[in-house]
Amino acid sequence: MSTKKLLLLLIALVVAIVAACRSQNTSPATGFTPEIQPLPAALTTYEPMVIPADNPMTPEKVALGRQLFFDERLSVDGSKSCYSCHVCEHGLTDGLPKAIGPGNKTLPRHSPTLWNIGYHKEFYWDGRSPSLEKQAMAAWTGGNMGVGDKQAEVVARINALQGYKSQFQKVFQSDATAENIMKALAAFERTIISGNTAWDRYRAGDNTAISESAYRGWNIFQTIKCNQCHDGVLFTDQQYHNIGIGMDQPTPDGGRANFTKKPEDTGAFKTPTLRDVARSAPYFHDGSAKTLEEAVDIMLAGGKPNQYLDKKNLQPQRVLPEQREDLLNFLRSLNVDCTLTKPPLPQQ
Repeated sequence: MSTKKLLLLLIALVVAIVAACRSQNTSPATGFTPEIQPLPAALTTYEPMVIPADNPMTPEKVALGRQLFFDERLSVDGSKSCYSCHVCEHGLTDGLPKAIGPGNKTLPRHSPTLWNIGYHKEFYWDGRSPSLEKQAMAAWTGGNMGVGDKQAEVVARINALQGYKSQFQKVFQSDATAENIMKALAAFERTIISGNTAWDRYRAGDNTAISESAYRGWNIFQTIKCNQCHDGVLFTDQQYHNIGIGMDQPTPDGGRANFTKKPEDTGAFKTPTLRDVARSAPYFHDGSAKTLEEAVDIMLAGGKPNQYLDKKNLQPQRVLPEQREDLLNFLRSLNVDCTLTKPPLPQQ
């Protein structure tokens, strides 16, 4: 074969490949191209993440979920997205004492962070939801997104956008439904992983990644047994503890007991991760501690007295002022370089 014919054949092959790629990712009706990225290798950073058999991960599904996560049109009045309550600059919380839903309605609890949420087994402060898919549905239909009994209306709004409709057809072989919207959202949320903090870099062998003060703080953290509850690389035991927050109110939040109906679970809430904790103020399920220093002082005091206090894991700890500062510097070494960004969204 002559060089000229070979060159023409190669050009034709490249054109065919590009056309095929475009046909896979671009809706002919709208010209919309979703931003599709590889699945993160961090899905196995800590251990293999448990993925539901009925909701396997694919780059296309994650890309679709990422769009939905940032899209205010998923809420009842177009005012709120999932990202509204989980923003980078506030450690994937909203920086408010309590979450605000559509219509500026104040919700009962503080928005928890989403870092490493795919590794959790139960969801919400009281653990009442057994999967990310069910948690997403509850947040969508409940106060966070306010959809309520208007699910069909919002689903129709999504299906009216051909840029979305073509993606749902490709990913789920059907139009958007309430169920597969939640599956796409959950798939994306499983990619929200923190594994590259200064502390992680230090643990990986970079002795310059943290300060000497932060290293001393890590030792203090272990000595006073903070790691009994803020355990392992996730910095949470995923268990529920009464530390006394809100128990002095006229009508305390029952916490875990609201779900289990067990008196011993009264006022118990899920241990939050400490990753990005320095940015996720205010603290606790009711957002009552305004600063990291205030939250640390409450924990050093052994929590707040009440009849259900978890005294097994909480005891008053006496530390010197400089040790307290070391402890705070260790917690600051868990700051996350958040790279979540809003992708292009279908407009027609």
